[in-house]
Amino acid sequence: MIILKSASEIDTMRRASQIVAEALERLKEAVVPGVTTLDLDRIAEELIRKRQAKPAFKGYRGYRHTLCTSVNEEVVHGIPSQRVLVEGDIVGVDCGAIVDGFYGDAARSLGVGKIDPESQRLMDVTRESLDCGIAQMKVGQRLHDISWAVQEHVERAGYTVVRDFVGHGIGRQLHEEPQVPNFGTPGTGMRLVVGLVLAIEPMVNVGMPEVEVLADGWTAVTRDRKRSAHFEHTIAITEQGTEILSRI
Repeated sequence: MIILKSASEIDTMRRASQIVAEALERLKEAVVPGVTTLDLDRIAEELIRKRQAKPAFKGYRGYRHTLCTSVNEEVVHGIPSQRVLVEGDIVGVDCGAIVDGFYGDAARSLGVGKIDPESQRLMDVTRESLDCGIAQMKVGQRLHDISWAVQEHVERAGYTVVRDFVGHGIGRQLHEEPQVPNFGTPGTGMRLVVGLVLAIEPMVNVGMPEVEVLADGWTAVTRDRKRSAHFEHTIAITEQGTEILSRI
């Protein structure tokens, strides 16, 4: 069931999403050679709690951390640890927060120190594909117009979109209907209406789209072990138009 949100509910989700955005900005400063992914997790949790919000991921299906930190060939759901980031790594940081029972969710990929041009291009194309998808999120469009916009931009750049993980609706639950694939046929899917709030999140691979989940039950990696990037925003359709709730 798709649950549309009222203006006041979207306002609460905006507050949650802005806290997530602030955390991601802080992490952008913190991602340097020598930092551990567990350090990043601590920084994010401290900021979220300081803003009187709750980490959205902590306790979700038994998950024990505030962030997902996915390095290089890790696509999503990497677990923070004592792993030290080194020059040339890229790390996807995925963060969520809860305010008054409503969720905000966003992610970005960050370079560690100086990175190679191909990794930078991968991140640029992934971020651009998210923008392409968001541009289709307006009243009267179809859900898979978003999906196709992401896919077309990614594939035109010579990369592939992950098909095993998708975006989602969001509200009182972290994951609500509808699912938002990063691939699809334009002109299909539900009609987009005021009150719809989605987390759109392209996951883009340098190589093949196939992924596998490691023995920890969480970390998804590219099957060919080539690099992947991930960007995400929480977006609402309001009476005033489309708003990226998780953008400062």
